[in-house]
Parts: sequence; structure tokens; C-alpha cells
Amino acid sequence: MSTTSRWRSAERETASPSRRRARRGVTIVEILISLLMLTLGVGGALGSAGVVAKQMGGGQRQTLAASLAQTRLDSLTSLACAQLAGGLSGTTTTNGIVEAWTVVDGRNTKTLNITYTIPRRVQTLRYSTVIPCRD
Repeated sequence: MSTTSRWRSAERETASPSRRRARRGVTIVEILISLLMLTLGVGGALGSAGVVAKQMGGGQRQTLAASLAQTRLDSLTSLACAQLAGGLSGTTTTNGIVEAWTVVDGRNTKTLNITYTIPRRVQTLRYSTVIPCRD
């Protein structure tokens, strides 16, 4: 056996235990820290998904309310001013959205006010338009 190979063999035998331990793999502390980080990441992603789903549902209800408002405004503006005289009003509920509308008499105009109350929404949606009377 050569001198160099004996020296390397002796070096392997006398290597410190900490040096040998570092080569074996990860420690339990490293595994626990990585599991904690993974858990926090997954929890954050799930929390964000819930918020996004709630916002999308609210957007769908607001879109429905805007569509209902457009339909109501179209139906009321198609009437003659004489038919709108006397301050008409009404309420209806569509898919849980409560619609209340009123017609306010003016000098040569009629003002249409529509209010929508959407479930789980603090503020109500308000739409208003003025119709000039030409008849």
C-alpha cells in the first residue's frame, strides 16, 4: 500500500463525528421547520381562495342588480309622463335581491329612483334617472 493511500485511509477513520453526521441527511428540526412553512403556505392559500370566492359571488349579485335596474328603467321610461303621474312606486324580490322603486313628479320631468338591497352587503345600490316629459 502506498503512503498516500494509507494517509487517506487514516483520515477517514479519524474524521470527527460531526463531520460524518452532516453527510447523513436532514435533521428533525429542519423537517419540522419545513413542515411549518408548508402548513402556513397552504393555510394562506386556502384563506385567499375563500375571500376570492366571496368577492366573485358579490360581483355576480351586483351584476344581477344592475341588469334588473336597466330593465326597470327601460320599462318605466317607455311609459308616457301622464302614466307616471301621481308618484308610482313598487317593490319586488328577485333571487334574494330586494328592489324598491319610486317615481317623483317634477315640473316637466319625472325622476326614477331604484334601490337594491343585496343579501350580505352592508350598503344598498341606488340608481336614479330623470325623464323629460314631452307629451
